[in-house]
Amino acid sequence: MTLEKLSYAIDRTSRFFGMLAAFAAVALALLIVYDAFMRYAFHEGSVALQELEWHLFDALFLLGLAYALKHDKHVRVDILYTHFSPRIKAWLQIGTMLLFVIPFSALIIYFSLDFVAQSFAQHEGSPDPGGLCCRYLVKSLVVIAFLQLLLQGVSETIKAWERLKGAAR
Repeated sequence: MTLEKLSYAIDRTSRFFGMLAAFAAVALALLIVYDAFMRYAFHEGSVALQELEWHLFDALFLLGLAYALKHDKHVRVDILYTHFSPRIKAWLQIGTMLLFVIPFSALIIYFSLDFVAQSFAQHEGSPDPGGLCCRYLVKSLVVIAFLQLLLQGVSETIKAWERLKGAAR
């Protein structure tokens, strides 16, 4: 498999997780409207629904990380970046991915594996009465999200390298 095909495959996976994040956003919005309506109109609340809101927010944020990186919608000092040449931008992209995004993602994965494994082993659920079960599924999103972010960092490095090679020709 060539590097470009690998980058394309990673990008497709990030697009899939981005779609999941978009569905989580829609579900979260609908759930909040329903929860607020029930609370104010009928004075009925649900611990499970409130926890589900947090779980959907977690999924939205975590699954959207790699998608944001893929579409260059991450935090950066654009005031300086916009004035750089394409060649400097490519080198900055490579440096940022290799020095920050990929190592940071690897550290998060490494330190969260035990956290997630312990949650699975305990079949962790909500400590609140009427809360949701299966909290370990949401915690596993940390590993999945940062693995995808690491892979997207690799993809962005490949694309920047290809831009450098193309500019050198």
